[in-house]
Amino acid sequence: MLQPGWASWFPRCLLLIITALTSSVSANRDLRPCDETDYYYQYTECDSTGSRWRVAIPRNPGSCSHLPPPTRGTDCSFSCPAGKFLEMTTQQCTPCEAGSYSLGSGLRFDQWDVIPAGFTCLSSFLDPGPNGEDIQACNSSSWTPQGVYLESNRDECTVSLVYAVHLEKQGSVSFTYQYPDSNIFFEFYVQNEQCQEMAQADDQKWIKDTNNGEWGTHTVNLKSGMNILYWRTTGIVVGGKMVKPVLLKNIQIEGVAYTSECFPCRPGWFSPTPGSSSCQPCPSNTFSIKDASSCTPCPEHHYSHEGWAECKTRPPCSEKDYFQIHTACDSEGKTQVLYRWVEPKICVENITGAVELPATGQREPCPPCNPGYYNSNDSTCLPCPPGTHSDGTYGTEPVLGYEYKWWNVLPSNMKTSCFNVGNSKCDDMNGWEVAGDHIRSGAGSSDNDYLILTLHVPGFKVPASLSGMTGSEFGQITFVFETICSADCELYFMMVRRYVSDMVKLYSVSVTNVLDGVASACRACALVPQNSQRASSSCIPCPAGFYIDRDTNRCQECPPNTHLAGRHTYGQDACLACGPGSISNKEHSRCYSDCFFTHTENNRTLTFDLSPLSDVASLIIGPSFTSKGTKYLHLFNISLCGHEGKRAAICTDNVTDVSSKDDQSDSAQFVNSVDSFICQSTIIPADGRGFRMAISSQSISLADTFIGATVDTVLDGVNAKPDLFPENSKDVPDINFFYRSTQATASCEQGRSSVITVRCNPEKSEQGEVSVPRNCSAGTCDGCTFHFLWESASACPHCSEDDYHQIEGACKGGVQETLYVWNEPKLCTKGVSLPPRSSSPCEAIALWLKVGVGGGAFVAVLLISLTCYFWKKNKRLEYKYSRLVMSANKECELPAADSCALAEGEEPDDDVVYTQKPSLLGKLRAIANKVHHYSFSILLLVEVRSSIQSWLVVASAALSICSSSSTCSFGSTKPISASLNQQEVSEFPVCVSAGWVRVAGCRRVAVGVSGQLRHPVALLPVALSAANLIITLGTVVMVTGFLGCLGAIKENKCLLLSFFIVLLMILLAELILLILFFVYTDKVSENARRDLKEGLVLYNTDNNAGLRDAWNTIQGEWRCCGVMNHNDWYAALHENVVPDPCCQQFYQDCGRNASNTFWTRGCYEKVEEWLDDNKHLLGTIAMCVLVIQLLGMAFSMTLYQQIHRAGKKYEA
Repeated sequence: MLQPGWASWFPRCLLLIITALTSSVSANRDLRPCDETDYYYQYTECDSTGSRWRVAIPRNPGSCSHLPPPTRGTDCSFSCPAGKFLEMTTQQCTPCEAGSYSLGSGLRFDQWDVIPAGFTCLSSFLDPGPNGEDIQACNSSSWTPQGVYLESNRDECTVSLVYAVHLEKQGSVSFTYQYPDSNIFFEFYVQNEQCQEMAQADDQKWIKDTNNGEWGTHTVNLKSGMNILYWRTTGIVVGGKMVKPVLLKNIQIEGVAYTSECFPCRPGWFSPTPGSSSCQPCPSNTFSIKDASSCTPCPEHHYSHEGWAECKTRPPCSEKDYFQIHTACDSEGKTQVLYRWVEPKICVENITGAVELPATGQREPCPPCNPGYYNSNDSTCLPCPPGTHSDGTYGTEPVLGYEYKWWNVLPSNMKTSCFNVGNSKCDDMNGWEVAGDHIRSGAGSSDNDYLILTLHVPGFKVPASLSGMTGSEFGQITFVFETICSADCELYFMMVRRYVSDMVKLYSVSVTNVLDGVASACRACALVPQNSQRASSSCIPCPAGFYIDRDTNRCQECPPNTHLAGRHTYGQDACLACGPGSISNKEHSRCYSDCFFTHTENNRTLTFDLSPLSDVASLIIGPSFTSKGTKYLHLFNISLCGHEGKRAAICTDNVTDVSSKDDQSDSAQFVNSVDSFICQSTIIPADGRGFRMAISSQSISLADTFIGATVDTVLDGVNAKPDLFPENSKDVPDINFFYRSTQATASCEQGRSSVITVRCNPEKSEQGEVSVPRNCSAGTCDGCTFHFLWESASACPHCSEDDYHQIEGACKGGVQETLYVWNEPKLCTKGVSLPPRSSSPCEAIALWLKVGVGGGAFVAVLLISLTCYFWKKNKRLEYKYSRLVMSANKECELPAADSCALAEGEEPDDDVVYTQKPSLLGKLRAIANKVHHYSFSILLLVEVRSSIQSWLVVASAALSICSSSSTCSFGSTKPISASLNQQEVSEFPVCVSAGWVRVAGCRRVAVGVSGQLRHPVALLPVALSAANLIITLGTVVMVTGFLGCLGAIKENKCLLLSFFIVLLMILLAELILLILFFVYTDKVSENARRDLKEGLVLYNTDNNAGLRDAWNTIQGEWRCCGVMNHNDWYAALHENVVPDPCCQQFYQDCGRNASNTFWTRGCYEKVEEWLDDNKHLLGTIAMCVLVIQLLGMAFSMTLYQQIHRAGKKYEA
């Protein structure tokens, strides 16, 4: 076969060379003259005028002489019609001989036993390594000839089939192909002689995929001149699944100038007449050789199929060579099984080992008619008349459709056919055979057959009761089948049989809503309203979103936020409630999220506006690598809410643009696309060697249906698994959006599901950031459930009054300012705004402080007065008692009271002088030694007891007032009643412990009042400042001490018991506070830091000098800055300024120089460090306080018991 355009490959100087060669040969007189077999003719390249020369080219240069001289050739645009070729001797178009064919000005390649001359295969790796490893990995990849077609590679290599052709005029190239698998990229493009790719549209370069078993045709126009054609395939093997190859055949090129000879017919084909433009395949049981004009019949006991180049020996007949059929039912309702040979019959019956055709079976009763059919008088099944049904009742309509489950004969609207991948005909064989309760694929003798069962449906019509539904579904087809295969086989609507023994059994076929179908059942329908003029039994369609009421058979609208489910509208139960966080559209056809969400927690309602997240977001994960090292990425397009329930995320295949498309109409230009709430594509990055941009493939939908949105982790069986992501440290709950895809896969029988966890993160932007679990890099851990975390500031709830608090400043000049600040950290957005700063009149000293100070002053005056009164009265009693003692007789008899005591109103002698004043212990010892010498009357004992108690009250008052005193002052030494007992002595420790309590209380009150008057605002910006807190605690402690002292002095059980109970309550409160402090240390620390940071806002205000001095002192002495660091001042003062004590090199306004070095540690950290260093000292002090409290409780309870026992003895 001479290649077309051969003249274009010779330079113009070829004529001169041939002339010189002829002259040289002519000079040699010994060479014989050349005949026609010694040379052939060829044209030179066309010149600028469009003319050319015909020259003779010797087959063996130097073997003969006298070549024909060059002559002017035909015009360059000359070409022969189909069936003829250009005879170079006469330069005339001559018909092709029988057994050959010609396209005239074209080329055809339809024989692929080997790759024809002129074609070249180039292999490379899609993602080559730095050292060219792809050459070693792909040198065995190639296009493989398979007789009637070429088969592409199945691996990850890039293999190009290249053919160069020179066209004298504009032409075209067309080819037939099969492209069933999108996991392999198939493109066709054209380059010029400078290897520059010619401009092509995407639909010309990227080949459209075909359905299984179908052949497609692709045509591309070519320009004149050199055209280099590329068919390139690249497989992407992800997950170990083998890709299906591309099949290529019948390549035809138009536009070559001429054909110098005809092409012979390939073996198995023939051309019976001269001037043929194509060859024909030999019929069955015949064969032919190459260049045949007719076919030869096969010898006896041999056979062949159509287009075979040789015959094969017929095998003995076996069970696979026949099939059974059922005869039609006769008038008696009987049928029988018949057996027939598979046609065309290739087996031999009358040889050893062959089986015979089984005999006809017994007559058996016919199977029942299919639903919707009835038995006629002649035992045939006829369809029920329109509108009839045996169970039809008032208010119903027939369910029209086809339902086949008994297979006695093939229904009239079904037919069976077959075709083969290799283009060999198999229509003579039975593709499908009826077998009683099922229909099965027929027997045959060749592999790779497509057995087609065709069901003719005239159309679909939605019943009246379902016509109001807005779905795109008009009907359903359901079939029950069984596959019996030797290896993996596939069942489509056509059965693809890989091996002869493969079989499919189809048991039942059901098609719903068929136009002019038969009725197998009835369904309820809605009736016209009673006031309508139409008949009341007529069925009408319900409007969209309406259901049929069971009681009235009238149309009723579904309740709000419900949707109609499935193909069923009868009864209110057809309206299903939408999931949490979703609403229904007007037609009640779907539920969707409007990107608004509310959640109530702890009597607080949180409102979320997620509309900034409604746009489609993209997430690229990777890179990952296949087994051969091909790099690929996973692209996720995510639409959180969709467009009112319509899926907005689009993923595309076999395109150079992998970005998401917002407009649904734009997706029509792509070869393949899926729309969903969440979709995934596999991206092959650009390599710079031909793929100019990235390539997308394997697009799948992960979320077809929105289930609902909730803060719960489980919804409708889908688990959000919050442990896959970092724990949410905010107080705002995560919102989980749940989705489901009902498309089942081999690994996900229930389909895929997806969860998007929306989390509030003020540090992110409004659009936020999408991520996948760290432990599941592909977004899924099991391949069926995908998890995404979407962190965004828009995921924070709307701000409300609970998200800010007020700070009241000190009262200065009768005016108090109130500031409002957000709670830190701020976990809200939009919503309410901060109220403006406000001012209100106030009093410099609070009313409660005035009352407290006044009450304290009154109590102090009262105590002083009582002290003076009891001191005066005690002096009188001392004088009377001394007179009694001095006048006593030796027998220790006391004189009569009238002679010794002072008369009423008598003034005592103030000149009584004691030369010696014994101590209190000495008096007690003397009284103890002399107690048996005295006996007093009851009246005198009561008087003496009152005198002693008065003295103790005076001591207690002195202890309460004098804060510098450390013990109870008993005054001067004085006589004590001889009847003083142990109970009275035990009052002393109670007085001491209570006195200590009152001293501490006095000190606290004094310090608190001083702090309140000097610095009205403390460090903490709360109403209960440090000074107020100290005043309150001091008052409580002082009152508690007063109760103890007064109870001990007056021997009052009620006061002593109150003193004991108050101390016990204080002790328990301290223990509880201590336990809570250690349990909630982190919370206490967090609140303390937050309050301190909020207090920084008041630093520069005019009426908070105390706060400013306190911070300056602390930061200067402790060498710290801010609460945690100096950045706290930036946030509080809203500028890059810190107080001067924060500077390590202190000078005036050093805090305004950002280049200075500030103390790096925060004051809160320094305080924590100081407490940790002095924890032993603090513990010792705490233990001492605890011991004092326990001693006070013990003494008070001991005195209480003694008084209680003494009272019982006195009563006795």
